[in-house]
Amino acid sequence: MLSRTFNRPFTYKIRHGAIMLSAVSLRTSLSVLGVSRIREGDKMPWVPRLWKPEWFAWLVAGWEAVRQRRALYEEAMRRRELERFVRNRDMVTLFQPIVRLADGVTVGYEVLNRPPVSSSFPNAEAFYHYVGQSTQVFAVERSCRETALRRFAEQVREAPDLRHALLFLNIHPHVILDPSFRAGHTLRLVEDYGFSPSQIILELTERGAIEDYDRFARLLHHYRFQAFRVAVDDAGTGYNSLQTLVYLQPEFLKLDRFLVRGIADNAAAKRMVALLLDYARESGTRVIGEGIETAEEYACLRDMGVDLGQGYFIGRPQPRAVAGQVPSLMAADAQVGAGG
Repeated sequence: MLSRTFNRPFTYKIRHGAIMLSAVSLRTSLSVLGVSRIREGDKMPWVPRLWKPEWFAWLVAGWEAVRQRRALYEEAMRRRELERFVRNRDMVTLFQPIVRLADGVTVGYEVLNRPPVSSSFPNAEAFYHYVGQSTQVFAVERSCRETALRRFAEQVREAPDLRHALLFLNIHPHVILDPSFRAGHTLRLVEDYGFSPSQIILELTERGAIEDYDRFARLLHHYRFQAFRVAVDDAGTGYNSLQTLVYLQPEFLKLDRFLVRGIADNAAAKRMVALLLDYARESGTRVIGEGIETAEEYACLRDMGVDLGQGYFIGRPQPRAVAGQVPSLMAADAQVGAGG
């Protein structure tokens, strides 16, 4: 019989939890639990003689209470931070240039709103994932749109050449379905800042959230009637992408980064892009190459007939709306020509 005795005071506490155990003196032994030696040759050297299932059930219930309490606390902290973001509009707004590939002229900017890093939201992906699953989608995106338009209008006053630039605003499909959005708030907001609805491109994100494409297409018709236009990203990646093109017929189509990356040496990617370009020509859709990072990718997409492009090679997202630059384009043309 193996026996060991523990005799010391102890306290066990969990902050924000539901368990607080304490004892002046704990005396127990493995013999109390009924651990005994069994016959030689058996697979398990120790087995309990006495077993009290309620002990295990009590521990499981206690830890489950701790886990639930902790989850509630973390959820409350995330909700509080989210409400603070909406109330204070505590966002960093960045503008990434979009250029015509044929001549490098900047035609517009994609607006990117990033929340400050916090313990609840260590990055933008975590923040927007939480927003998409919450009931605050409309409030957050409304705050982002107002902040983006206000900050862009401030820059237009300093640089009037920006007045007619296109603005690509990321928008969650749930916002389109919200009655408050359908009431025309965005149209009034755009006009109040002196812009035309035709400058505003609603770039749909999280297309998997669209459950009824027919209904969604009918709602988009309402915004198109007001002169807004629609863009979809990640084109060429899966069923959702093709379904979006067929049902929503966007005015702008963004090629997925997977197709753009290394396209100059990827025959399969070129074939897929060629198919999308054929569709775009027949439907009157403008194609944007997204995630262009090298001069070779820029030149290849341009030569294939892709109209517009954006990416780190052209310009990184910045707080100021700075025109895109393609300084290595001529060198890349010379290399491509020599190789052909």
